[in-house]
Parts: sequence; C-alpha cells; structure tokens
Amino acid sequence: MLPSENSSPRKTFKKLRNSFHLIKSQVGFHHCKWFLLIILIQVTFILFLAGTSPPRHHHHFQISSKPHKQNKDQLPQSIDHQKQRNDHVQDLQDSKPKKEQQKQSKTQLQKQLAKAKESHDECESGRVYVYDLPTKFNKDLLNNCHDLDPWSSRCNAVSNGGLGPKATGLESIVPENLRSAWYWTDMYSAEVIYHERMLNYKCRTLDPQNATAFYIPFYAGLAIGKILWFTTAKERDQPSEHMLQWVKDQPYWNRNNGSDHFLIFGRLTWAFRRKTDDDSDWGTSFLRMPLMKHVLRLSIEKNPWDDLEVSVPYPTAFHPQFETEIKQWQDLVRSRNRSSHFCFVGAVRKKIKNDFREVLMNYCKNETGSCKVVDCSVAHCYDGAPAILEAFLDSDFCLQPKGDGFTRRSMFDCMLAGSIPVYFWEGSFKTQYEWHLPLPSEDYSVYMDHNEVRNDTSIVTKVLDKFSKEDVKRMREILIDAMPKYLYARSNQGLGSSNDAFDITIDEVLRRFKQQREQKQILEKTRNDENSIE
Repeated sequence: MLPSENSSPRKTFKKLRNSFHLIKSQVGFHHCKWFLLIILIQVTFILFLAGTSPPRHHHHFQISSKPHKQNKDQLPQSIDHQKQRNDHVQDLQDSKPKKEQQKQSKTQLQKQLAKAKESHDECESGRVYVYDLPTKFNKDLLNNCHDLDPWSSRCNAVSNGGLGPKATGLESIVPENLRSAWYWTDMYSAEVIYHERMLNYKCRTLDPQNATAFYIPFYAGLAIGKILWFTTAKERDQPSEHMLQWVKDQPYWNRNNGSDHFLIFGRLTWAFRRKTDDDSDWGTSFLRMPLMKHVLRLSIEKNPWDDLEVSVPYPTAFHPQFETEIKQWQDLVRSRNRSSHFCFVGAVRKKIKNDFREVLMNYCKNETGSCKVVDCSVAHCYDGAPAILEAFLDSDFCLQPKGDGFTRRSMFDCMLAGSIPVYFWEGSFKTQYEWHLPLPSEDYSVYMDHNEVRNDTSIVTKVLDKFSKEDVKRMREILIDAMPKYLYARSNQGLGSSNDAFDITIDEVLRRFKQQREQKQILEKTRNDENSIE
C-alpha cells in the first residue's frame, strides 16, 4: 500500500515548526523574523527546483555505496507541481482578457439596468434621444449672442436658459413671493427653452436604440436672425443645409428617413418657407428642403396646411417653479377687480397701408370709458412689461389683431392675466395650439371678422356688451384652469403633478411617433402574411 502523498509534507512542516519554536526560545524576536524569512526563501527555492526539474533516466552520482533507488512518491509529486505551474502561467495569460470581459459585462449590465428602469417608468409612449450637434448649430450662437441681430444684442434674450433677465418694476402688480417667477422673456426664445428642458427631461434616453423620438437641437431661428436682411438667398440657406448634411449621416436618421425626428422653431413658420431662390424673396427655404420632407416641426405659429407642423405656445414672462406658485397666481387672476371692459396693447405700423392695428388704436382712444390703451409707440413695451400686464389684469377682454403672422405673443400674455382674447382672423385660433388650449375656442374667446370691424368699429362694443358678467366669469375660469398648459415652468422637473407646455408638447410628440411606429409594424406584418400565403 502506497503511503499518503500528503504525509511527507506534513512531517516536514511539523519538523520545521518544532525547529522554529526551539530557535525562538533561544533567539530574540527581531532576529527570529529574519531567520524565518531565510528559511521560507530556501523552501520556496527547493520547491521551485523540484517542480521544474525533468525526470532523470541517466546514471546518478552516488553518495553511498548502494545504488540510488527512486522514491515511488517522487514522480506523482513532480507532475502535480508541473501542473500547478502550468495553471499559474495560463491564469496570467488569461487575466487581461478576463478583465476586459468583466469591463464589458459591467457595461452591458449597466445598459440592461437602465433599459429595465426605462421600461418600468412613467414614459409609456417612449423616450427621446437628444442629438449632440456640433456646437456651431446651438451653443456657439449663444456664446456669440451680440451678433445674432444686425441692430442690437440678443444676449439678454437668450440668458437664463432662454427665460431672459429677471423682471423688475412689478412691485405694485405681483405679490412679493411670486416675483422670482417673472422674467423678461423674449417671444423668440422657445428654441433655447426647449433644449434646456430636454437635457433634463424625465423621458430622455442616452441610448438611441431605446428612443422613440429623436430631437435635433438646432437653433434655426437664432441662426437666421442676423442673415434675414442684406444677404443672398444662398447665404440664408447655408446654416440649415449644413445641419441637415450632418444629421443625414447619422444611422438613426436613415432608419426611418427622419420621420421619427423633430425640432423646434423659435420663429414663425413663414420665416422658413421661401418659395424661390430670388434674393429679394424673404426668409429661408429650410422647410422646403428635401431632407425635411418627413421631419416633424414645432413652431410658435404653424402653417395650417402642413400636417407635419404643430404650434406650441409663445413663451410668456411667468415661469413658475412650483404648483403653489401657479395656484397663487390663478387665485390672484380670479379675484382681480377689473375696471375696463376691454383693452388694446400694440403699436401702429405706419409702413403698412390701412393697418388694422391703427383702426383698433383709434377706436380704443375714442372709447376711453370702456377701453384701456397701451400705445407701444409711446410706452416701453418690452416682453411682459408692467404696463402690458396691468392693462390685461384690469380688462375683461383684450383685442388681438394679427402680429407678424396670424398669431402674436400678446395672445398668451392676455390669457395669462385672465383677459378674454378677441380675434379678428380665424387663422389666429383655428388649428393653432390644439395640444395646449381647450376646444372649442368659442368657450373662452371671441371672434369678429376684421373686414366688418374695419367698416364699422362700433361692432366691437356691440358684440362684447352681449356677454353677461356670468358669461365673462365662466370664460375666464376656463382660461385659468388651462393656464399650466400654456406656460413654461422654470424648473427642469416641470410643475409636479401639473404638466406645463413643454411636458404636453413632448408627450404628444412621443405619442404620435409611437402610434406611427405601431402602424408601420402592423402594415409590415400584413405584407409578410400576404407574401407567405402567396
């Protein structure tokens, strides 16, 4: 019977331990440590030699007179040591790939966790991927804000993430604890506001494979602001052309030819619809470029005949951070004592023949007992100025002629103050802001045909006098209840349980793209089924 292969090492270890205790009793601890270290080195060296020495089949030198006889245990021990050494070498060789595999596994795990988190959150309609555009298409425009307009600096307009400078002069109008929510926000700053909010949006994804929608943060309105005048048509088109050349090379653009992509226009849609290449024709041809054929666009005024365009509210001066702020403002608007029946805020455009604004201005100035006028050719009417806010708060109705297009920022300033808008063109309210304002619009607004009013201005008073105090109160209450839907919060987290204009816009975009994708999948399945039958 062969002895146990572990018996010899155990005996050796026991002898070493006894020797160590004997030495320790005779030598100080400091010297003992060095002695032990020397022994360990020697033992290690012997074991190494034993593991690397090949089996010997030749004659050996003899120490005694008897021939050397090989121990039966020696061969298995030598093979065992050799195996251990080979395993150690293999482990060293495999260590680098294993580390890389572990790193890759960790990355994959993080993606899986993020995906699992995304699939169990509130983003039922999907998530948005934000393109990291070259900075010349957005950030550089902000950094060079002094050059965005040929006549004046736009740095105030794009400051504070598009909200503009803090509002002042509101001491007699706005309660002290609400003044921090007021800014002098520019009417064309939506591009910056949406981009700022999108970067911290609850339904944003960093993985494009998980995206339902792709947001292109191109500041098209700011980019053309300084080149709308005194330039050629080709020069005006260059920023948009360069952006589209970059986007079309992205893999997720080619997946659906841009039909799941969208962008925001801070200017009215008409600035991007030039029909010819004539230098005298105004604006750019951005929306007529072939690569924009399938892209969804959000604009502060939409083209009613474009199914790929949706209008979003103009930014106002009020940007609440908490629900309590908006509720306090709603209560103030609801309880406000109003001294004027209606008001008009604006300036006459002398360069426009038979300007309808001049018609309203002259009529209002003659109706001093019922109409309050803010003449912006005399008063300082910057965005959300105290005089404008006060006029709307003091009036039951506000007259809203066309602006640069069919709509104007003043419409939202008017509703924000609880004043009922009076429109003179159907294009000012029909098909506009359908995601944000309640329907039907007749429940909270009044319409008079501009041609009839031009012929007889007294129609204004006659029509408005037909509304009783109860009617006015009911219409105002609709505007007050809808208020969060046409305001932009200053918090990246929105308004808590109340969705603001940004939340509603992106929710609707995601819902639209989700339905579009589901319809495409159904169509593909139907085609596959038909092909399989054939």
